[in-house]
Amino acid sequence: MRKKEKALVICPGRGTYNATELGYLARHHGDKQGLIARIDGWRRGLEQTPIGELDARARYSLSEHSRGDNASTLIWACSYADFLAIDRERFDICALTGNSMGWYIALACAGALDERGAFQVINTMGTLMQQTLIGGQLIYPEVDDNWRPIPGRHETLDALTRAINEEPGCALHLSIRLGGLRVFGGNAAALKRLQEQLPPEQGRYPMRLHNQAAFHTPLLTDVAALGRERLGAALFAPPRLPLVDGRGGQWSPHSTHTRALWDYTLDHQVCQPYDFTAAVQVAVKEYAPERIILLGPGATLGGAVAQSLIAIGWRGWTCKGDFLAAQAEDPYLLAMGLEAQRQRVVNR
Repeated sequence: MRKKEKALVICPGRGTYNATELGYLARHHGDKQGLIARIDGWRRGLEQTPIGELDARARYSLSEHSRGDNASTLIWACSYADFLAIDRERFDICALTGNSMGWYIALACAGALDERGAFQVINTMGTLMQQTLIGGQLIYPEVDDNWRPIPGRHETLDALTRAINEEPGCALHLSIRLGGLRVFGGNAAALKRLQEQLPPEQGRYPMRLHNQAAFHTPLLTDVAALGRERLGAALFAPPRLPLVDGRGGQWSPHSTHTRALWDYTLDHQVCQPYDFTAAVQVAVKEYAPERIILLGPGATLGGAVAQSLIAIGWRGWTCKGDFLAAQAEDPYLLAMGLEAQRQRVVNR
């Protein structure tokens, strides 16, 4: 019997089910019809479109598939099904973390939320976000094309944030530290001013995100309060696997107080910055995984994971070229949204 490899599992956030992921559940999880049927039953009970139908659409619709009340539950179903498909004869999962909504998915995968509880939390918060849709998000890089820090960029963006917040009617905040990217969250006036002042970068930035609220900022304080009203602490249990949250904080199976986990998840995590960079860095330092498995759908989070590792010189990597060379030789990061890498992870 071969020795199992220690694996850190990373769960993706919103925006990872795009046109290329249409049909993800049908393609990869035809053996999990029971799970999909249960989720669809709960969705029908709330008069919401079943995720099986969303996944089976003939065409991808940005207005339908990226809505918070649809995207959140659809992405959770894809990611959770991927987690269940990991070959446990090969991989010993040492810890889990996630980006933004991926924290909720990590809670589900680690057993801190059972299947129904995960649906309640993810579907409720996704629906609240869609119903309120307060503000938005914008992404801008702090690293160059080779994933090396741009001198002075971090300080420049800090200063710009302060300046815009001094303008009437503007509210701008750090939303997510996403590897080499900064995700801003703010109201419409602030994001408009930010977009006007940021020079174009790398052919795609500044990038406004569609159907995204000002997640992880004080603008969502009222949404967090609504979430706590609708979702009781009794839904939460100690995780069966260690978790690393959006501060780099750790939650272990034997020392987690569920009330504190509930409070973090539906308060701090909603309206304070989410430091995905720190989450990845703490997870690899504390648990020393031999592989990192990134759950699908999609694989867009792979760059942010790699950039977070490069920033601490993990495995001697200093730039994108180092990481890609290592991946070509023996992939350390296995993204289940990429077919070739998926085949290294799943039961066959």
